[in-house]
Amino acid sequence: MTIGREERVQEQQRLKAVLGEIRGRLEKLQEEAGGFKEDIVEIRKHFWDDVTINLDGAEEVYETFASLKQQAEVLSERERGHRRMQAQVRLLRRLQESPYFGRIDFREEGRDGTAEAVYIGTGSLLDEEGLAFLIYDWRAPVASMYYDHGPGPAAYVTPGGEIRGELERKRQYIIRDGQLRAVFDTGLTIGDELLQHVLGGASDSRMKSIVATIQREQNRIIRSEQSRLLLVEGAAGSGKTSAALQRIAYLLYRYRESLRADQIVLFSPNGMFSAYVSSVLPELGEDNMQQTTFQEYLDYRLAEDFRVEDPLDSLEYVYGESEGKTEELRLSGIAVKSQASFLEALQQYTDFLGREGGMKWRPLTFRDTVIVSGEEIDARFRALDPCQSIAGRLEQIAKELVRSAQAYMRSQLYADWVEEEMQTLDAEAYLKAYSRLQQRKRFSEETFDDFDREYEELAKALLQEYVTPLKRWIRRLKFLDIQGMYMALHADPLLRRAHLDPLAGNPAEVDGWCAYTVRRLEKGELPYEDAAPYLIFKESLEGFRMNLSVRHVFVDEAQDYTPLQWAYLRRLFPRSRWTVLGDPLQGIGAHLLGVREMNHPAVLAAPAETERIRLTRTYRSTRPIVEFTRTLLPGAEIEPFDREGPKPTLTVTGRESLAEEIRRRTEKVREAGHRTIAILCKNERESLEAYERLRDVMEVKRIGQHGGSFEPGVLVLPAYLAKGVEFDAVLMYDVSQERYGGERERKLLYTACTRAMHELHLFSCGEPSQLLQEAPSETYRVRNPLDNRHQ
Repeated sequence: MTIGREERVQEQQRLKAVLGEIRGRLEKLQEEAGGFKEDIVEIRKHFWDDVTINLDGAEEVYETFASLKQQAEVLSERERGHRRMQAQVRLLRRLQESPYFGRIDFREEGRDGTAEAVYIGTGSLLDEEGLAFLIYDWRAPVASMYYDHGPGPAAYVTPGGEIRGELERKRQYIIRDGQLRAVFDTGLTIGDELLQHVLGGASDSRMKSIVATIQREQNRIIRSEQSRLLLVEGAAGSGKTSAALQRIAYLLYRYRESLRADQIVLFSPNGMFSAYVSSVLPELGEDNMQQTTFQEYLDYRLAEDFRVEDPLDSLEYVYGESEGKTEELRLSGIAVKSQASFLEALQQYTDFLGREGGMKWRPLTFRDTVIVSGEEIDARFRALDPCQSIAGRLEQIAKELVRSAQAYMRSQLYADWVEEEMQTLDAEAYLKAYSRLQQRKRFSEETFDDFDREYEELAKALLQEYVTPLKRWIRRLKFLDIQGMYMALHADPLLRRAHLDPLAGNPAEVDGWCAYTVRRLEKGELPYEDAAPYLIFKESLEGFRMNLSVRHVFVDEAQDYTPLQWAYLRRLFPRSRWTVLGDPLQGIGAHLLGVREMNHPAVLAAPAETERIRLTRTYRSTRPIVEFTRTLLPGAEIEPFDREGPKPTLTVTGRESLAEEIRRRTEKVREAGHRTIAILCKNERESLEAYERLRDVMEVKRIGQHGGSFEPGVLVLPAYLAKGVEFDAVLMYDVSQERYGGERERKLLYTACTRAMHELHLFSCGEPSQLLQEAPSETYRVRNPLDNRHQ
């Protein structure tokens, strides 16, 4: 509801006054910051001029230390002051563009007088006296009423308790470049007028902050503090990722005295997504959290052992060209290795190794000489108490092997190879040996004319250089052949029958996917479905690594994670709270084919410590796009936001004319003012084909598994790479029955189509997919240039 002319004039006057305050404060701060910077430069330039160095005695050394400490503290204090000022300058510059976006008038219960007007923006601003807030930070307790309540009884929670009262007004502003573009009063939730304005705009190459349009259910996600596990299931475009990023900003504000950005980790689905969300926190004035992917962590931990298959390669295997029986066998193995029962089988195998034997060892060798054989290591291991953990026994073995290595090196003091190596030593090595012997003269009556002593000193130094990497190899437990034991589980018929056959009904099927795994392992490759199981197996033997400094872990696209991956993450971050976001309808991994429920990460927290929030309303796409895409998944609970736009189109054409049809449609989309346009393909191979065809008729850029970046323009990419990202318009390259002919492709097609914000256009070379033919005809328009018919 728009406001009257008189009120609008008052609002413009207040905005003008606030902007004047910001400008004045900014000029003053910039001048002060400049002075601090000059001081820092001057102190660094003359640091040693102002320090007295005297090391003649203990008292002089102490005075020198005190002088250094004092000068360093002065420099450190100036640097801290400069950083604070720079942060304040960045905030004021942000507020200069758009000081605030909302206002609530709140009368506290039991207080007389007029209601207090609370203006809400992306940061706080006090008046010149520092007594009254001109703007409240959106994360302040009082600001929660803006998101949670409409006019009427309202309350908010502070550290001192709940404060109740009456919300008399709720107002929203659109301010751009310091200009008041629109102002209107609204009701219970963030008004549709503001949402229509924000959602109707063009998308960008980076996700933007949503603090002005946070909905009530999103605010619940942002401010939740009680549960150990916050599990958010949301439809495509429901704002779950945006809410999670605002939640990080809220936590950093709420616990600013005890929580740092580097104590928060976000697991993203891929690098493209990581870049897409990288600007949200800086836009809100916060440092970015640590950001990684599960694949990056696997590479970090396992790169020395194997070439770990990328999950995108795994998706390419599922949605690429069929390999017949081999493909079906691997998919069967993926299904088994994604279940909690496989984790139990691994634990049983580990227990068997520690109790009954079967451990595999690498001998301790040096220069082709076996110092301790694998058989001897096994005998030492078996001699230890089997009640002790495997990791504890390995630690004892490692200590013994270090002693064996040191003893062997001492025995080599006068070996021929040592004498030969000494001939190649440079003068510096001889000078160091001479210096060490000279220092020892005070403890000996002998003089430095003993050639044998000089030889011995040099030989010891040489052997120390060789024994150091050997000791490092031992302490890293490289004498344990973990690869060999994991391969044996798949290759040894007896081990397979005991541990893997119970997981599947058909032993021949188990033999098939085990043989596939062995072939990959022999090539030094670790299939993606084996990465988490192998890492868990490895750490079950060596001892689990833990990160005790991380306080909050966020996992996006959580539906793609397996129970084994959840189990590993829980062990890795034992002290963390969890925010887990996902949509089972977008689960396109091989282990999720046909699955409509998200793998609940129950291992992360007990039910009593878990809060579950479900988002069914989608804001990304227009109503016509949502009405079409939800028919691809019958029974899905998806509620569209009421934003109008053109219906999706389906163009049936021939392969030779496909590129030209896409070019024509792209031109029309651009004429409509859309900046980000995605041409989505089923897989990498099809994206290469599309790029080669389209580059001859239009300007396009390609994003592949291992290259490319998300930026405005026309992009060609596999559909699975677009997860978590949105575009102004999406053009589906070929949705024919040949390409999307089965249930396996249903969720992939749905995920791809839901990337579209404003326009969705599908092209089919020949007969369209049966999945599309199931959609009611009124939800899309069909264009068939082959017979010149339009519908």
